[in-house]
Amino acid sequence: MSSWRDLIRDAGIPQRDAELLLLHCLQRDRAWLYSHGAEPAQETAVKHFDRCVKLRSSGAPIAYITGTREFWSLELEVSSGVLIPRSDTELLVAQALERSIHLPKQVLDLGTGSGAVALALAREWQQRVEDATAYSVTAVDRSEDALAVARRNGTRLGLTVEWLQSDWFSALAERRWPLIVSNPPYIADDDPHLSQGDLPAEPLVALVSGQDGLDAMRRIISDAPQYMEAGGWLLLEHGWNQADAVRGLMANRGFQQVSSYRDLAGHERVTEGQWR
Repeated sequence: MSSWRDLIRDAGIPQRDAELLLLHCLQRDRAWLYSHGAEPAQETAVKHFDRCVKLRSSGAPIAYITGTREFWSLELEVSSGVLIPRSDTELLVAQALERSIHLPKQVLDLGTGSGAVALALAREWQQRVEDATAYSVTAVDRSEDALAVARRNGTRLGLTVEWLQSDWFSALAERRWPLIVSNPPYIADDDPHLSQGDLPAEPLVALVSGQDGLDAMRRIISDAPQYMEAGGWLLLEHGWNQADAVRGLMANRGFQQVSSYRDLAGHERVTEGQWR
């Protein structure tokens, strides 16, 4: 009879992927696998594992197979209707927290998807601010399916976020915020990376944004000042090679103190600007 380690070895997919899928099927952690990997595999779990391996072999992302993804130490539900949260986006959260030190703890998250950024900020403020009424997080997305996932994440994590269906700013009337953040679509329509990795399985609307990938950036940067308090900050995540273009868009719109921040790979990944 095959052992758990045999199943991983013979799965026909990368070992790391096979381990993650097996641990998902068993609802165990890696420490358990190291201790019990030589034990005989149980038939029920083997069948579940085989189904997961077939999905992975067909190109399904692991996050969609398991239904979860960790972000900012939060376990988030994800589905095929939302972008899979990535560690690069944690830089956006970190910089937003840095900016919020000297601002009212109020933030608008545009294009929230699974709610990753909004919930990470809510968790940090929940832990840092004694009065729960002293901070507020508003998150919008034009997809009701995405908002349903985000709402479930917020409820399960016990975090309060105002979830609104809105095409960027369209449903926000005359409200204003001291801090606006967004991880919008920023891939060009014909980018070859769209056919690689997990991207083919993710919602195209959350990935692509015109011929140069900057259409969403242009709209957000153009409209944001109408929804910002004086002295407020706009923070945007973008592609590794788009920082110059995003800085130019912000400066031309009238933002001041425009600057970019590098991710762990050394790429300029987040750009911010202060509204005069």
